[in-house]
Amino acid sequence: MNGLIGRKLGMTSIFTDGKQVACTIVEMGPCVITQVKTTETDGYNALQLAFDEAKEKNTSKQLMGHFKKANTTAKRKVVEFRNFDLDSLVVPEGADAVAKGLGDTLSVDDVFAKGDYVDVTGTSKGKGFQGVVKRYNFKGVNDATHGQHNRQRAPGSIGAASYPARVFKGMRMAGRMGGTQIRIVNLEVLEILSEKNLILVKGAIPGHKGAYVIVQK
Repeated sequence: MNGLIGRKLGMTSIFTDGKQVACTIVEMGPCVITQVKTTETDGYNALQLAFDEAKEKNTSKQLMGHFKKANTTAKRKVVEFRNFDLDSLVVPEGADAVAKGLGDTLSVDDVFAKGDYVDVTGTSKGKGFQGVVKRYNFKGVNDATHGQHNRQRAPGSIGAASYPARVFKGMRMAGRMGGTQIRIVNLEVLEILSEKNLILVKGAIPGHKGAYVIVQK
């Protein structure tokens, strides 16, 4: 799938067809092609992209050698896109198609266009150790009278007795919440600001402000 690495900047809203629509602003690239994998050399087709400047002193020598092969500086985020079709890149009207290869840069308007539907993958906000009311939307005990004491947010029975004498795996209980990879599919591209490498995606996407996301179509 074709895609780019981006950074979530936050949310806003725009007016489309007279309606106010919530959307997320994502900084998309520019991404540098750091490796081109083919079936002949690697066993499969893929394109490796890198995004966001990093300090060379914080980058390993092995990775710096990898970047120097692509004639680029150190990058923070490296992602591989399988079956990336370079021939399907968007070509502006009146411009000639230019073949992209190792060391070339892909910008937002090379891959996406207004009206596209994309899938966004990111890491959700970490919320720490949470109870069942917040984690799984348990109702709790609403009635605080009739002998109920501090039971409003308690999980209740977990179902174990002399048989089966254990708790089944997957039981919904308190635990760590958030910080997991989430993919939101079929989000509409409302606007593209190519001069600023920004893309406006309808709705919300996972992650905090400044988090890396992968946008594919």
